[in-house]
Amino acid sequence: MIDAVTQPFIEFSFMRRALVGCLALSLGAPPIGVFLMLRRMSLMGDAMSHAILPGAAIGYLLAGLSLFAMSLGGFAAGLAVALSAGLIARSTVLREDASLAAFYLVSLALGVLIVSVRGSNIDLLHVLFGTVLALDDQALLLVASISTLSLLVLAVIYRPLVLECFDPQFLRSTSDFSSPTYFNFLVLVVLNLVSGFQALGTLMAVGIMLLPAVTARFWADDVSGLILVAILVAFAASLTGLLLSYYANVPTGPAIILLAGVFYLVSVLVGAKGGLVWGLLPRKHLEA
Repeated sequence: MIDAVTQPFIEFSFMRRALVGCLALSLGAPPIGVFLMLRRMSLMGDAMSHAILPGAAIGYLLAGLSLFAMSLGGFAAGLAVALSAGLIARSTVLREDASLAAFYLVSLALGVLIVSVRGSNIDLLHVLFGTVLALDDQALLLVASISTLSLLVLAVIYRPLVLECFDPQFLRSTSDFSSPTYFNFLVLVVLNLVSGFQALGTLMAVGIMLLPAVTARFWADDVSGLILVAILVAFAASLTGLLLSYYANVPTGPAIILLAGVFYLVSVLVGAKGGLVWGLLPRKHLEA
């Protein structure tokens, strides 16, 4: 059993690279997903994952499959959409989720159009679904750097970010950190989506961010516990997804996200914090 787990990574360097890249993604993205969930902005992650597509497509249009050009373009496009949606929500009657939905639809259509006009179907699949087994040194360095930066910035803004999740009005009335915390958090969301885009593509990048986060809700109550469980779930899904891809010869990115979805469904059923099975069990007398 141990040999079946370790043999692909011992024998093939591309599997080791993929594992390292997935470990880096599992450290950086799930904590961001936890705060998106706590702020009830989970669907924002999905919208933002598509918002980076036109920027990445323009980078591809100008420089081909260049890591730097596509990452820079994706970050610029994602940040522009995030800030624009926030400004529209604060300046008009339109709520943030509605403005993000509008930007998401336009961005997805524009990105697919740009890639389709210049490239082939293979290039489009690369942009949309990623190539985790083709991560090179530059891509690994980018993913690891973004994950490290995310953890450092989260450590700095952790307390105001937690407070804003549960009582944003109190934070705004007692501190000037509300707006800087919010916009720094948006930057972290975009950065981690750009990082995930390198391995999982624009359509799958949000999966490694949000699925472990919502899974953790069934196993932990406090924020630090949610973050720890989400990281562990993300890495378990990455490891099992890579092995499934290797032995079953299926696409790696979708396999990883599918396994994360399986962990979520199992948690919905048997999770210690509100799982369906525990809810069906008879409770003790006077137990709430």
